[in-house]
Amino acid sequence: MKVLSIIGIIIGAFFLVLIFLCFLKLTIHIRYYHKKDNDDLKIEIRALFGIIKYKKTIPLIKIDDDSPTLVMKEESELNGKKETEEETKQFSASDLLNFLSNSKEVVTHVVQFHRIVRTFLAKLTIKHIEWSSIVGLGDAAHTGMISGAIWAVKGSIIGIISNYMKLKDMPKINIYPQFQGVASETLFSCMIQFRIGHAMMAGIKLVKYWKDGFPKFKTNETSIPSKQ
Repeated sequence: MKVLSIIGIIIGAFFLVLIFLCFLKLTIHIRYYHKKDNDDLKIEIRALFGIIKYKKTIPLIKIDDDSPTLVMKEESELNGKKETEEETKQFSASDLLNFLSNSKEVVTHVVQFHRIVRTFLAKLTIKHIEWSSIVGLGDAAHTGMISGAIWAVKGSIIGIISNYMKLKDMPKINIYPQFQGVASETLFSCMIQFRIGHAMMAGIKLVKYWKDGFPKFKTNETSIPSKQ
């Protein structure tokens, strides 16, 4: 009898934790900064009012001088504790081809893929969008033309976001043309919120509608330990 009671308590506790996770809200802060050849991407995930916090930083994105590959240096942080081990990852053209091939594999194997993804995106709340750019081509006429084109692209992207997700506030979109010189600088930041339960349901639906088993994804990623 005691064994059955213990099993019942364990099962009950498991379902309580599962229900709690379903209603738990995740907040993702994204910040991307680009200036000339330097790029900096930071992603921070928070839960339980900031008690659980995970940061992912990619401070270095550049082209390798010795080979036609993209070099990315990553740094992770969980609840204020940084990981001691860092890696410098290289991504070549073959990695890009593998990514495109894997994306095609997903679309091919999943029935109603667009509907499932769109249903999940409708549950996302996005706010505090800030997107500022400084652009200059050294020629006033060309700078004016490219600034107008960028305005159009940004407007289209914000329109797509508002169509698929819940846009809570008005995005802050700015473009600062530099007519006297060459400039390329962009800052993008936003906050995305959703409940884990919605993500779990989307994952279950993807698995449910998968045809012919899981596809075989191609990988070709190499890692080089960073020099201390």
